[in-house]
Parts: sequence; structure tokens; C-alpha cells
Amino acid sequence: MPFHRTNALLLCKARLILLRDGADRRLCSAQDRWAYELEWTTTRQGFGSRLYRDPRFDVVREVEEAGRLVLAG
Repeated sequence: MPFHRTNALLLCKARLILLRDGADRRLCSAQDRWAYELEWTTTRQGFGSRLYRDPRFDVVREVEEAGRLVLAG
């Protein structure tokens, strides 16, 4: 099967994606490690952009909602 120009472009694109992802991981590695140690959730939102979230705030919201239900009832 001959090697077509399309295959070369796909290979080039794949390599660029790998390079970009590696650079992104290196750029944010310290913050990601810090968030992991704190047991926070990390969501990648783009190159060099992360959303860090402390899941304990979910418990606070649940307690607030339960308090509202008790006071309303």
C-alpha cells in the first residue's frame, strides 16, 4: 500500500497533538500534583488551563439544602 500525502499529514498532526499535550502536562504539573495531594478534582479546559475543585464543598451544599428543608417544613 503506497504512503499517501494524507497519511503524512495525519502522522504530523498526531505528533503535534502529542507534543502539545506533553507541554500542557509539564506546564501544569506542579499545580496538578498539589491538587491531587489535596484530593481535589482537576478538569482540563484547554492548553494550560485547569479547573480545580474541592469536592468537600458538595457536602456544604447538601447540608445547607437540608437545613432549608427543615426550616421550611
